[in-house]
Amino acid sequence: MFRKLFKFGLEGKIKELKKKRAAVILAHNYQLPEVQDVADYRGDSLELSRIAAKIDAKVIIFCGVYFMAETASILCPDKKIIMPDTSAGCPMANMITAEDVRNLRKEHPRAIVVGYVNTSAEVKAELDVCCTSTNAVAVVNAFKDAKEIIFIPDKYLADYVSKKTGRKLISWNGFCPTHVQILPEDIKKEKKFHPKAKVIVHPECLPEVVAMADAALSTSKMGQFAKETSAKEIIVGTEVGIIYRLKRDNLDKEFYPASERAVCPNMKRTTQEKILWSLQELKEEVRVSADIRCRAIKAIDKMLKIF
Repeated sequence: MFRKLFKFGLEGKIKELKKKRAAVILAHNYQLPEVQDVADYRGDSLELSRIAAKIDAKVIIFCGVYFMAETASILCPDKKIIMPDTSAGCPMANMITAEDVRNLRKEHPRAIVVGYVNTSAEVKAELDVCCTSTNAVAVVNAFKDAKEIIFIPDKYLADYVSKKTGRKLISWNGFCPTHVQILPEDIKKEKKFHPKAKVIVHPECLPEVVAMADAALSTSKMGQFAKETSAKEIIVGTEVGIIYRLKRDNLDKEFYPASERAVCPNMKRTTQEKILWSLQELKEEVRVSADIRCRAIKAIDKMLKIF
C-alpha cells in the first residue's frame, strides 16, 4: 500500500512540476514501465526527436540514452533538452569516433558515408547522411550511383541492409551488446512453446536471428506490426522494455521476449525520482555546440528528404 501511495505521490508531483515548467516528457520504448507511465510521448529515438521539434514546449525531459538527447538538441536548439541521467550512454554509439570516420574517408575518398542515428553528435557531423533502422534500406538505395558506401557503426544492421539492397557495404565493427544477447536457440525455444506465434526482431540482432524472423523491424514498426497482425501471439526479439508498451497497446494479444537477457542497463537508469529531480532543478541540460549542430543537421535533413 505504501509503495502505491508513494508512486501516485511521485506521479502527482511530476505532473504538477511539468505544468509549472511548461515541460513535456519523452520516453523511449525501452524505458522502465514507471517512466513510460508518466511520459507524454513514447517512441523510438528519431520519432521522439521529431516530436521534440514539433511540440510547443520550452523544456523537454528526454528519457533515453545520451545520443538521443543530442539528436533532439540538434533538431530543436531553441528548447532546453534535459536528461534525468546523463550517464545513460549507448555502448554502440561509443564504439566509433569522429576521427574514426575521418580515417575511413581517407581510406575510401569516393565513398558516401551513411551513419546510423545511434551515434554521437560529433560523428553525425562527419556523415553525408544519417539513417534509422526504419529507413536504412531506403537511404542506401537512394545512392545507386555511389561507387562505395561506408555504413557505420553497426555491422549487423549493415549486414541486414546489404542483403536487402544487394550492395556491398564497407562496415564498422560496431554492434549493440543487448541485441547480440538474443541467440538462434532462444528463438527456437520460444517457437517450441508458442508454435503459432509470429517472430519479430530488431535488425541489430545477429544475422542468424534475423533469418529466423517473420519480420525485422525498428521498435516503432514493431508497434505498428503488433496492431495490424491477426496473430494473437508474438515473440519479440529486442530489448525487453518494449514488451510493456506492446501489451498496453494490444490487450487482446500475448507478447513473449525472445530472451530475458536482452536488457540494456543504460535504458533502465532513468526513474520517476530522477525525472522529478530533473524537473525541480532543470538539470542536466544536453546542448550541442553550434558548429557541430550545423554540420550534423545536414546529414539528418538529407535523410528526411529521402524518407
